[in-house]
Amino acid sequence: MLKVLFLPFLQIPSGHHQVVTTMTHQLNEEYNFVKWEKVDILSYTYKKMEPLISTIYIKWIDYFPNMYHWLYKKSVYESLDETKEFKLYEVLFLRSMKKLIQEQNPTHIVCSHALPSYLICKLKKQGICNAKLINVYTDYFIHHIWGTTAVDAHFISLPSMKQYLLTKGVNPESIYSTGIPVHEEFHFDSRVMKDKTKFQVLLTGGSLGVGKLDRILGNVQRDGHIQYHVLCGSNEKLYKRLVKQDHPRICPYRYISCKKQLNTLYDSMDAVLTKPGGITVSECLMKRKPIFIYTHLPGQEKINVDALLEHGLITILPFNDNLVSFEHQLVTILSSEEFSMKLKVNLENYHGSLTKITPMDLIVQDAVNYGVLA
Repeated sequence: MLKVLFLPFLQIPSGHHQVVTTMTHQLNEEYNFVKWEKVDILSYTYKKMEPLISTIYIKWIDYFPNMYHWLYKKSVYESLDETKEFKLYEVLFLRSMKKLIQEQNPTHIVCSHALPSYLICKLKKQGICNAKLINVYTDYFIHHIWGTTAVDAHFISLPSMKQYLLTKGVNPESIYSTGIPVHEEFHFDSRVMKDKTKFQVLLTGGSLGVGKLDRILGNVQRDGHIQYHVLCGSNEKLYKRLVKQDHPRICPYRYISCKKQLNTLYDSMDAVLTKPGGITVSECLMKRKPIFIYTHLPGQEKINVDALLEHGLITILPFNDNLVSFEHQLVTILSSEEFSMKLKVNLENYHGSLTKITPMDLIVQDAVNYGVLA
């Protein structure tokens, strides 16, 4: 019997967990002979301290963004040609990770976060863990903490990430350019919007409904060329406030758990205004929607912006409290045939570089090889 252990990190509703949900859905729907467990090593190790640590982490980013970005970049993203050790993480988590592996005895381990990947690589090199290790990258870059050489398969989100892995001595045949995994409901629909006098724009601040949403929405006049469809995520206060306002150009939505419903909403949009979170961007790329970045968090989101800009897959449109100018720029860009054609080429190049294989496909192939599945 195959046993897959999924290792995200923290309990906050991040892309690490959403990717795992996508993969476990595929297992449950298509390959229910595979057993699986999902474990957050922080909660496993320190139990009730996880909510406090998560809260401190979010507050740190919120109150000291520049310091967070500097420290993040300095510690994990500079001098990528070097090999770094993270002894503090080993002291904090390596013993409990060893205990977890002994308890679960998995045949495969899927890491959607760098820290578990780093720890498992250490255990594999020590001969303590023999499971196949799969990295599923949930950002558009790779940094020092990710384990590399002891990893059996790498699922990268941009083709340019392959070069970094090759410099680390990774076998090129173990690298799969797939994009960040998204639910199978998110498929491309080539329909074209007929009414270009008013653009339908999806506005999101991530699953927590954060960002500059309040500042943008607080400046929306009653007349204009953009209809805003706002994904409030789990921000119930924002949702209720927008419903109460009953603004003719603002349509709020609670957190949408139904992927089919979200896919239909995407289909009716002309563009998406968002932060550069890996999952939202990946869904938009799958849908081939124009992506406009109006803000970003420090650290990984800033680096995501740089990587996506290099491939021409996003457009930066920072919001500075002048919504009239902001909307004018957005309408001008969306009305531009040149913009549409250039984006179409960039998206075709991106999709042309991807392979259809999924992490679960590799695991099922092992099931055939092991004789579990005839």
